[in-house]
Amino acid sequence: MRILALDVGDKTIGIAVSDELMFTAQGVETIRRTSLEKDLNRLKELMQEYDTDTLLVGMPKNMNGTIGPRGELVKVFSEQVKEVIPETKIIFWDERLSTVAATKSLIAADVSRAKRKKVIDKMAAVFILQGYLDSKA
Repeated sequence: MRILALDVGDKTIGIAVSDELMFTAQGVETIRRTSLEKDLNRLKELMQEYDTDTLLVGMPKNMNGTIGPRGELVKVFSEQVKEVIPETKIIFWDERLSTVAATKSLIAADVSRAKRKKVIDKMAAVFILQGYLDSKA
């Protein structure tokens, strides 16, 4: 069984997937958000393609560990996913600093600013998922 990880933002949703043995995370794509219906349909397609019923959703927490307005929006989005795909198992994972880590990694790899902008959300999802997988190892 695989897990899909989501880095949910206002304009994009970064997607990563685990390998079947749950050791590594690979970036899949970045969904450019247009409408909730299209976002959820694409997510459903990816869940079918990767044969999973589990979503690991990055939960943006404040540095003191509390859930702020961004976290509340992620919860609402997750509830909308459950309404459309009721069999979905949702796991929330602390995503603090995942985008910062992804950015540093891309800068270290000498990726241009324009290319970083296109892949940063997908890379953040990879960091979220890899952190989860490592915690389970």
